[in-house]
Amino acid sequence: MYTLEEIKDILKIRLSKKRYTHSLNVAESAKKLADVYCEDTDKAYLAGLIHDICKEIPKDEQLDMVKKSDRDICPSELVTPALYHAPAGAWYAENALGIHDEDILNAVRYHTIARAGMSPLEEIIYMADLISADRDYKDVGRMRRLAFIDIKQAMLSALKFSVCDVVEKGSQLPVHTVEAYNRYSMAKRKE
Repeated sequence: MYTLEEIKDILKIRLSKKRYTHSLNVAESAKKLADVYCEDTDKAYLAGLIHDICKEIPKDEQLDMVKKSDRDICPSELVTPALYHAPAGAWYAENALGIHDEDILNAVRYHTIARAGMSPLEEIIYMADLISADRDYKDVGRMRRLAFIDIKQAMLSALKFSVCDVVEKGSQLPVHTVEAYNRYSMAKRKE
């Protein structure tokens, strides 16, 4: 496996300066969230760092990696090129970087669409991507606060936002996203 510095060097080659900065910001947010929720901060930092490692390579290369992946790709993901980078990133992390920690690989794989039954690390990376320092959407301040107070409620809020955004754009909802929303919604109702 590569050292963090070697991975950063790889990212500098593969990503634009803006995307590289975003990756560093996500890694820092992930580390802080992991500390708050008593999770492994080193794993969180690494997963945050590599979450977008395939984001800026050509879509056909991303799709080739997605097709090689055995990470439960749903049909709506195959027709949505913007989603390719997450499963492609998990495949690349495992096969090119030698990362075999399933939790890290799943955190990379599900950082865009989520899924039912996410691990704490998967939730941390999903939220860290949404609240990183470079994000500036309308409710980012509220989302940042919520992520550090109640990650389950933050996930539900993030998924509501995501589902509405996808529907508004007229795109297909990945099955995993719907299942994640249903799971977090049901858990909140039971509280």
